[in-house]
Amino acid sequence: MIQRVQSVWLFLASLTLFLFLMLPILTKDTHTGELWLQAGGIYQKVNNVTQKVETYSALFGGTIFAGVICLANIFSFRNRALQKRITLFSIFLILLLIACIVNYALKIPGGINGAAFNTGSGMPLIAVIFCALAFRGIRKDEQLIRSADRLR
Repeated sequence: MIQRVQSVWLFLASLTLFLFLMLPILTKDTHTGELWLQAGGIYQKVNNVTQKVETYSALFGGTIFAGVICLANIFSFRNRALQKRITLFSIFLILLLIACIVNYALKIPGGINGAAFNTGSGMPLIAVIFCALAFRGIRKDEQLIRSADRLR
């Protein structure tokens, strides 16, 4: 059962969440230098020196937690009901992370006016899509098992 399609979707969801940790969410040019937001915090580059302005450990830890849950959920293939619940919890957790990202993005000095959104901004949404596809795969497995039981 580990070779089922939902395992691939859950792995891709965890991979996108781990990539989200490294990619910048948005960048903004300010009068003091370049400023960018990542899952770990706000970074600023002034005179070719990069420093961390603010730390977002809750967002960083939540992202790691969501990625590990998606990865660990692959191995709960024997209990499809639990796997569905964990997948729904993962979707809820990622949506909560998206809300935190929006909140932190609005708190950037000068606001988000003039900011350029980067590839990291779409990663949580892609992870939600992968989790939804995994949920659909789990549901199809349940339907397949029910139809096979009906035939017996």
